[in-house]
Amino acid sequence: MNAVLVAVLVMIILSLFRLNVVLALFIGALAGGIVAGMQIADIITVFTEGIVGGAEIALSYALLGGFAALIAYSGITEVLVNFIIKALNREQSKKARIIAKTSIIAALLAIAIMSQNLIPVHIAFIPILIPPILSLMNELEIDRRLIAVVLTFGLTFPYVILPVGFGQIFQNTIVTSFETVSVDIAFGDVAPNLLIPAGGFVVGLIIALFYYRKKRNYETVQIASQQKREVSKTTVVTAVLSILATFTIQISTDSMIFGALAGIMIFFLSFQFKWKNLDTELISGIQMMAYIGIVMLAANGFASVITETGHVSSLVEGIAEVLTGQKILIVMSMLIVGLIVTMGIGSSFATIPIIASIFVPMGIELELSMAAIIAIIGTAGALGDAGSPASDSTLGPTAGLDADGQHDHIWDTCVPTFIFLNIPVLIAGFIAGMIL
Repeated sequence: MNAVLVAVLVMIILSLFRLNVVLALFIGALAGGIVAGMQIADIITVFTEGIVGGAEIALSYALLGGFAALIAYSGITEVLVNFIIKALNREQSKKARIIAKTSIIAALLAIAIMSQNLIPVHIAFIPILIPPILSLMNELEIDRRLIAVVLTFGLTFPYVILPVGFGQIFQNTIVTSFETVSVDIAFGDVAPNLLIPAGGFVVGLIIALFYYRKKRNYETVQIASQQKREVSKTTVVTAVLSILATFTIQISTDSMIFGALAGIMIFFLSFQFKWKNLDTELISGIQMMAYIGIVMLAANGFASVITETGHVSSLVEGIAEVLTGQKILIVMSMLIVGLIVTMGIGSSFATIPIIASIFVPMGIELELSMAAIIAIIGTAGALGDAGSPASDSTLGPTAGLDADGQHDHIWDTCVPTFIFLNIPVLIAGFIAGMIL
């Protein structure tokens, strides 16, 4: 039995039964390691060593959570939300509500896409922007599962098709992975050959917009950092300066940690708030995002165990041996393997090097065109990022949408994003692999 398949299935099944994702990752890693013949002590060692690699991103998310809490505490987002709610109350027409609902969805989609390239802050905007507008979304009865799909689309679609920001990193990873097996491709060849797979994301989003168009009721729960307070011009200016400082420092230093620290320090050094209150809010925000960091640490450990088993290669080789000459089945199998690996480790970027060393020679042996191989590799890597319980592309939206405790990570984020994003992309990637 293949260790990778066992590890991922155990993790996903336990998560679907609502076992904590961190525990599911650890148990899945244990199951996979044992199936591969590893000693439990060795599994724990590899898992622990893998955790170290995620320390920086975990600290980044925790500090960004603290920074987001301070932004909310300043009241800047609450002012905007209250203004929109009052406008809706003045004009209780169906048209006004539809315009407001459409505007929110479109704005969140645009911001999520820009977070991957124009202002590459990734999920940093979510804890700042989403919790303060939950009351507005409740007023408009927007289904949060739709917002989860919209946000995850914005976090995944851009790096597949746009060769800038995180897209440049993802597509360059594909080029580098080809080079490791002595096959040279141009960076400019990647994006054009991923147009069809990227179309799957678009189709899935459109279907989700239609499916989740109906109203859904939520209770309006007061979030601790959003208690009513007087908001002065000075506090608004402080908040705006801290946001600008965070984004500027992060982009110039390529460090989310120092970006978040810059924004946090502006709040403290502005002397517009009591340090005791700021400290309380900071700790609250760190707690909100620290869970994502812990999951990412566990996912890194899980990925290390999967890699150590060496069963990714045997899984692919076994499929190739059984399905020799069956192009349709092999192309589909290659994509499914990518889906399984990414679902397990939660990172498209980390999946590419793992699978490319096997898929590229296999594609050449099958006499697939280079365009088809690029499309298959890119799709296999991107598959699973949406829908994986361990992916920051699903953890980020959940952190924002569950700020008031009414949004489940697995059933309200992972399952909808898997259905409406992964499945259409899988189909589109298969079509690309067959016709290119």
